[in-house]
Amino acid sequence: MGLNVAFQMDPITGVNIDADSTFRLAIEAQERGHRLFHYTPDGLSYQEGRVMARGAFMELRRIRGNHVTFGPEEVVDLSTMDVVWLRQDPPFDMGYITTTHLLEMIHPHTLVVNDPVSVRNAPEKLLVLRFPDLTPPTAIARDLATLRAFRERHGDIILKPLYGNGGAGVFKLAMDDGNLASLFELFTSMSREPIIVQKYLPEVRSGDKRVILVDGEPVGAINRVPAAGETRSNMHVGGRPEPAPLTERDRAICARIGPVLREKGLIFVGIDVIGDWLTEINVTSPTGIQELERFEGTNAARLIWEAVERRRRGG
Repeated sequence: MGLNVAFQMDPITGVNIDADSTFRLAIEAQERGHRLFHYTPDGLSYQEGRVMARGAFMELRRIRGNHVTFGPEEVVDLSTMDVVWLRQDPPFDMGYITTTHLLEMIHPHTLVVNDPVSVRNAPEKLLVLRFPDLTPPTAIARDLATLRAFRERHGDIILKPLYGNGGAGVFKLAMDDGNLASLFELFTSMSREPIIVQKYLPEVRSGDKRVILVDGEPVGAINRVPAAGETRSNMHVGGRPEPAPLTERDRAICARIGPVLREKGLIFVGIDVIGDWLTEINVTSPTGIQELERFEGTNAARLIWEAVERRRRGG
């Protein structure tokens, strides 16, 4: 039986239909007979005991420049939906956090994917801290002396905003780089949040692997290779995707974190692995399923929907 499925996301009119994971999930849902409703985070509201969304039902097609047709705008009670996908891109700010509080009010009667409580409590760069033996040396601080001491211990480092995304604000600092204090002043003048720093892993020159997990199980991986002269491997800043096999180490990492992901209702997750080290656990709006399908033929969207439908049936 078809489900009523709402997508809370950035405007679907602007997505790259050949790369966007939310578009692929929505196309798969449509092919499975589900009815699709689209709204942006600004359309979400709480009104006298009900969680509402202003948006429109939609039909999708894989035609560039003509990939979506909307029905008339309307306001729906999200408790009447079967599934709500929490898929807007970070930054993971108070606006994002507020949406998780509102969606928590309808979950699990309406299944919210990923679980909004877990998304709120386990963002990318914090959930990974539960597994210090799997990660490179890491510190989180808003204290320059702590950051300096970390670099003294570990040499070259990566400095980045704790709640950033997409490679924005990521800096590699060599041991003799004189910009640490200046960057610290810049970061702390723009935000009250701490800064995360990790030991630089030179293996990143060979790529930053994205492993896709569905309900805690690895289903495949792609490698993202930084452009020449670039530290960041994110594809929207020039990183090149390429096929990547799952290694024994990748599988060992997934075996450790998989039960935690399942317990927390984190159905669609993308982890980042550099060399042998887990660097992030992406739960807010992970990507990579279209590239995985092109390279390996793995229909991760189908596997994700099978997991969602099992959850809906109580499995």
